[in-house]
Amino acid sequence: MSPPRVEFVVGGVQKGGTTALAKFLACHPGLALPRDKEAHVFDAPDFDEGWSAADVDAWYAAHFGDVTTAVPRIHGDATPVYVFLPRIVRRIAAYNPRMRWVLILRHPVERAYSHYRMERQRGWESWPFWPAMLLERWRLRGHLDDLAPRSPLRRHSYRRRGDYAAQLSNLYAHFPREQVLVLRNEELAAAPAETLARVCRFLGVEPVADMTFPRVFEGGYPPLPRRGLRWRVLSWLLRREMATARTQFGLDWA
Repeated sequence: MSPPRVEFVVGGVQKGGTTALAKFLACHPGLALPRDKEAHVFDAPDFDEGWSAADVDAWYAAHFGDVTTAVPRIHGDATPVYVFLPRIVRRIAAYNPRMRWVLILRHPVERAYSHYRMERQRGWESWPFWPAMLLERWRLRGHLDDLAPRSPLRRHSYRRRGDYAAQLSNLYAHFPREQVLVLRNEELAAAPAETLARVCRFLGVEPVADMTFPRVFEGGYPPLPRRGLRWRVLSWLLRREMATARTQFGLDWA
């Protein structure tokens, strides 16, 4: 039996810098990522729990194409919703228990605000900022395992996706910690070459020398002021999640 095709995932988090990281990794001759970055294989609504690894590989094949290179390449995926959903982590563990995970985390307040602005720009969010934050739990009620493309869980989980402790706890229940690399998005922004070299070593390939690191994506809106009312109140709303992440995993966002 041939080994699973995909050996690593940039599996989280949304609005954390996964697009930039995936673009940089795709420049490495020893790595292959889907042409559209996010394959959305394991979170597809029609994913079949009875599929074998070969079945999953067949679905992935269309995302990579028939590109042949002289250098063997390690195939990966960059779908940031993967770490957010416990059912998806279980599916990936069944597919490839040796999967390597790269997570790039962002301050939960900044992440929530960026997520909200993205959904507003896409036209999926009609509520003003504060109602959207305060009504989130009500909007997600009954949808916490809903993988439909327009599910409230996908669109409006602004605060819930910042509960990094819950996501890491679930991930480590299925994968050993040595198969998980946790980064912060400010590391990639401040020191892209060093951060990418760290990821390359984790994936078992040599870093590429003399790479350039252009800005990949800008949201088109000013950052949330850290002394402003939105920052202070949203920090208060996320206080328990941030405290748990700090206590359990040393993620201190102070």
